[in-house]
Amino acid sequence: MVRISGFCCVMSLAERQAAILVLADGSVFQGYACGASGTVIGEVVFNTGMTGYQEVLTDPSYCGQIVSFTYPELGNTGVNPEDEESARPQVSGLIARNIARLHSNWRAEKSLPDYLSQHNIVGIYGLDTRALTQHLRSTGAMNGGISTTILDPAQLWEAVKAAPSMEGLNLVGQVTTDRPYEWETPTSQAWEFVSAPTADAPTVVAIDFGVKRNILRRLASHGCRVIVVPADTPIEEILRHQPDGVFLSNGPGDPSTVRSGIETTQALLKTGLPLFGICLGHQILGLALGAQTFKLKFGHRGLNHPCGLSQQVEITSQNHGFAIAADSLGPDVEVTHLNLNDRTVAGLRHRQLPVFSVQYHPEASPGPHDSDYLFQQFVTLMRDRQLTPVG
Repeated sequence: MVRISGFCCVMSLAERQAAILVLADGSVFQGYACGASGTVIGEVVFNTGMTGYQEVLTDPSYCGQIVSFTYPELGNTGVNPEDEESARPQVSGLIARNIARLHSNWRAEKSLPDYLSQHNIVGIYGLDTRALTQHLRSTGAMNGGISTTILDPAQLWEAVKAAPSMEGLNLVGQVTTDRPYEWETPTSQAWEFVSAPTADAPTVVAIDFGVKRNILRRLASHGCRVIVVPADTPIEEILRHQPDGVFLSNGPGDPSTVRSGIETTQALLKTGLPLFGICLGHQILGLALGAQTFKLKFGHRGLNHPCGLSQQVEITSQNHGFAIAADSLGPDVEVTHLNLNDRTVAGLRHRQLPVFSVQYHPEASPGPHDSDYLFQQFVTLMRDRQLTPVG
């Protein structure tokens, strides 16, 4: 085993509790505990964003994963309920260089360490996250474990090796809603400029594979009435809501295992309804169209991924570990965007049907709102269908 240690001075010596991180390849990182005590195991991935740690922690797409933040300072702005992408943190664990005990922001309600403890999230700080990131880029994302109670690396390593791989894992059932509901943007978030749906507002049924709240906010901000349904909702129930379009949400795990979602999408393709997919929804749409997916070496997780074709580029927010194989797409599917870092498929559309998707998060707006037009594109497709209904 390779031991890699680090040091971080954010808590007094009396307050520090030892913690270790052990990867599936036997690498050992030593640090200090933050958040809850205990042991967690998950796929260790890294996120390169310089802001938005609370959005990352609460993004359901991170279910089953331990997230290492490459930005060295976390917690300076505390946490607040308005920045949550779901009802609770979804990550298995957190890895950071420094964790701030004191926070300063007018919206903050508590510190990040207190927030982690409240939600029973185990974290480790004080290790060399640069070395960890370089290691994961070289060897690939892999399972790992954080523990504040098992400090024998060999013992924790055995538990890590016994954990299932992310490839072949269906995690959607852990994050989807258990009942249908109609989305209403909280009045406390008036800065979203959301207007009440009009009488002719397009109705969107959003299939919840692990949807982020900000996606629902953006659909509402574009004048949509949004009904969210569980991931395994049969097509008959979806159609009872008389949707003008169906949205396929983001979510965690291996897309090829979400068989009910793929089959439902295949059935939806036959209805002529406009479909819009993001992230896992993009992958599920691709699978429903006959394509194949594969696991990326270390995934795309950050706020500065360039996507596009030719000379038009969007700076995008991304969070995914799988991608659609470009050579598996049929002639009726057109690639609309490539990730310009590695040329993987970042967007597609059907040449005849009102169907499209992207592998990134247009609602996340990492600085400029480069990709927000996609929501309007979806609305336009629905408006067109309202004028010329499909029989």
